[in-house]
This record gives sequence, structure tokens and C-alpha cells, in this order.
Amino acid sequence: MTPSETNSPFISVIVPFLNEEGTLHELRTRVAAALEATGKTFELLYVDDGSTDGSLQTAYALAKEDTRVRVFSLRHNCGKAAALQIGFEYARGARIFTMDADLQDAPEELPGMLELMEEGWDLVSGWKQKRHDPISKTWPSKLFNWATGKVSGIHLHDFNCGLKLYRREVIEELHIYGEMHRYIPVLAHLRGFRVTEKAVQHYPRKWGKTKYGASRFLKGFLDLLTVVFLQRYTRRPSHIFGGIGSLFGGIGFILGLYLSFDKIVLGNAIGQRPLLQLSVLLILVGVQLVSLGLLGEMIASQQPDERLPLRKPDEL
Repeated sequence: MTPSETNSPFISVIVPFLNEEGTLHELRTRVAAALEATGKTFELLYVDDGSTDGSLQTAYALAKEDTRVRVFSLRHNCGKAAALQIGFEYARGARIFTMDADLQDAPEELPGMLELMEEGWDLVSGWKQKRHDPISKTWPSKLFNWATGKVSGIHLHDFNCGLKLYRREVIEELHIYGEMHRYIPVLAHLRGFRVTEKAVQHYPRKWGKTKYGASRFLKGFLDLLTVVFLQRYTRRPSHIFGGIGSLFGGIGFILGLYLSFDKIVLGNAIGQRPLLQLSVLLILVGVQLVSLGLLGEMIASQQPDERLPLRKPDEL
């Protein structure tokens, strides 16, 4: 996925869209104006996520007008993560922007994010300080951002802002699927990349409707657990399974010692006590989890090593 040294733009802007016919032309115009002012070459990648309106035809018309516009289309709705992954695979730039097509984030923010990256950051994520969304979206989003920061160890105000800037090295080490696009800063952080955020303006939606429902919060929580588990424990499964198993087994063993003392020293009957059943259950569960962790270690040891996060000279 390394771009060729010649004829490759410096910047790639990836815009996944779903039924955003009314914004694509204005978006292209504003992206071009913002990036032309920087003097950097760029390309604009429109990725259609199975639109059912005239969005795809509009995108193709723009590509005919402007050779810097490239269009990719999924046969059906696969989700934002899939659309972004297509963009990552075909982007040719050394710097990659992603942004939503609804124009709630302004293309005029792009030059400022480029300047911030020159300070040495690998990923710059937008931060919608003042959101123009209903409270039904803003408060769950605050909870989501707080929980993500606590679990992942990286603290950003707005993990899910669509406006992000990456060095090419970041997207070359990421593979996103499902709804993992919400956790791209987390994935990059866990891979050792330097992540920061920049406050950006947020505007009311002028076209179309939101693509997210209430179910995304439960899915988002499960995805967060998946991200953290895969990044931290794929190569050391016994650390999590063995740790939990040892905790359960240890509690069960202590309960067993107490019951043994109660029976042998104090002479009390323990055969019908629920505590005895709990002790046996915890010990059995603990043994099973430790065994599962060891089996995981055996499987992981037979897998080819993933590419280690070696920093390149131009990242220093």
C-alpha cells in the first residue's frame, strides 16, 4: 500500500457517504479551496456505502469534472468502518484525512490540523467542543468518551469525531471492521503512535439524517472490549484468563480452608452449606480459566508474529 514516489498526491481526503446527495458538490468545492491554499497536492476519495438516492451519480459527475476526485462504491450498505477501510487501501497520500459527508465538520479545519501534525503527532483527531446535536446524542456521547478513556488509557474529549488526520504509517498498521472506526485513536495509541486532538467547529446538519441509533452504544461498548482485548492480550492470553482464573480459584481455596477449619476444629456440619458449593464452583471455574489461558498461549505461539511497531526515521 506504499504510494509511488511520482504522481502521488501529498494529501488524501477520504469521505464515506450514505445518501448525502445534497452535500457532495459543496464538500468537493470547499475541500479544494482549503487544500489549494496550502500549496499541497491532494486527492478526494468518495466512498459510497450503498446509497439509495442520487449520491453515487453525483459523485461520478464530480469525478468527471475534477480528476482529483476518485469514486469507490460498495454494492450494499456495509457500514462506515468498511467504507473507511476501502479508502485506506486506495489512498495514495502521505497524509490522510477522513471526514463525514454531512458538512457538520468544516473542510476549512484541514490546514490547521496539518500544521498541528508538523509538531510531531501521528494522528490528529477533531474535537467538537460545541456540538449542534440533540441532547439524546450529546449526553450518551459524553458517557461513551469518558468510558473509552478509562478503559483504553488514552483521554480524548471526542473519540468519534469523523474529522481526523493520519500519517500514512498509521493507516498501514490498522485494519478496521464492524464498527471499530470509533476506536481508531485507541488502536493507534495501543500501537505506539502519538495521538492528539484539535478543537474544531461543528455545524447543524443541512442535508439527510443521522445514520446512528440507540443500539450503537451497546455495540460500541462491546467493540471497546474487543479492541482492548485484541491489542493487549492477543499474544498473552494467559495474562487475562489466568489472572481471572487465579482470582476465582484463590477465593474458592480460601473458602475451602475456612470450611475445613469449621468442620475439623469447630465440629460444624458443612455438607449442606451453600458456601461449600460456591467454593467448589469457584475452584473449578478457576482451573478452567487457567487452562483456557494456557491453551491460548499454545495457539498464539504457533501463529506468525505480527509486524512490530518499529518507528521509521521520518517519524522522529
